Amino acid sequence: MKGIVFNGERAVVTDALEIGHPAPTEVKVKIAAAGVCHSDVSVMDGTIQWPAPAVMGHEGAGVVVEVGSEVTTVKPGDHVVIATLANCGKCAACTQGWPTRCKKSMGNMSQPFTYEGKPAWNFAAASVFSEYTIVTETQAVVIDPEMPLTSACLIACGVVTGACCVWNRANVQRGQTAAVFGVGGVGLNVIQALRIAGARRIVALDTIVAKEDLARRFGATDFLDARDPDLVEKVRSMEPFSPQATSGFMNAGGVDWAFDCVGNATILRNAVEMLDWGGNAVILGVPPPDAELTALFSRLTHVDRGIMGCRYGSVRPHHDIPMIVDLYRSGEFLLDELVSATYPLEQFETVVEDLHEGKLARGVLTF
Repeated sequence: MKGIVFNGERAVVTDALEIGHPAPTEVKVKIAAAGVCHSDVSVMDGTIQWPAPAVMGHEGAGVVVEVGSEVTTVKPGDHVVIATLANCGKCAACTQGWPTRCKKSMGNMSQPFTYEGKPAWNFAAASVFSEYTIVTETQAVVIDPEMPLTSACLIACGVVTGACCVWNRANVQRGQTAAVFGVGGVGLNVIQALRIAGARRIVALDTIVAKEDLARRFGATDFLDARDPDLVEKVRSMEPFSPQATSGFMNAGGVDWAFDCVGNATILRNAVEMLDWGGNAVILGVPPPDAELTALFSRLTHVDRGIMGCRYGSVRPHHDIPMIVDLYRSGEFLLDELVSATYPLEQFETVVEDLHEGKLARGVLTF
């Protein structure tokens, strides 16, 4: 079986993988397409610590080929998006609609594979850079079989991380304003979710100015070069305190929301500085584990500004993924446009290079 394995030093394309049969509550899926995300690259560069050997990939879709004896919600032949969230479905967090807060959804490491005859770890409870994978039943979300799997695979991570953050965690209201740092696979979905939510102004910020057309296509009303030394002031001037003054008492004026899709301390500080009273900065990007943030306390106290984290868009997979598919089918949600290019598995290094160079919204591996 072919796949991409992190061997402790680098990712290698190999045909030396094997996989067994699903346990009673598991599902075996034949992968059709998998998006390449920065989190996969972060394992290879050491930002995310992970044991080796491990089968990589966490943004995938495919067709169910085998189910465990206790599985009731999916069957062989079903087309599925694989959520990376292996939550228990029974705890208080799960039953209250917050599966990303399930304590059992972290650290779900197992070894369903063998690599060169020795046990190999999964990654992010998914491992979709392989011809077949095994996941828990709750991770396999059934979708319309008419939907292209090259687009559907992106829902698994980048789409729900961005879009569901806007709808579930931030709960952005019609008429509000936002700035979005990073016009990549996550940021574009923040932008289009803001558009669908009815945001009045959506300012896209990126260091690659060639992304402006794409950002506007997804719903951005404005675009700024994130390298501009006057970036904060330019954003605030779009939503000034009054016609006479950009800023008012205790930094009044600015946007209601600022989304950091990069995971950077400087970006987050700038995000806080852009906020009006009652505004919130939301962290979606994942920095190194020792990264620290700084902000003026006076920006937060007395005026109800806040900083919030968001894991995986606070997604509710079995509710949100079918909803996104419906929005896609109605033409409201762009998915095909996220697929910048498709690559065979053997061209993994090429797609990583293209990702680093900012050429892609998302690159997709096909099987």
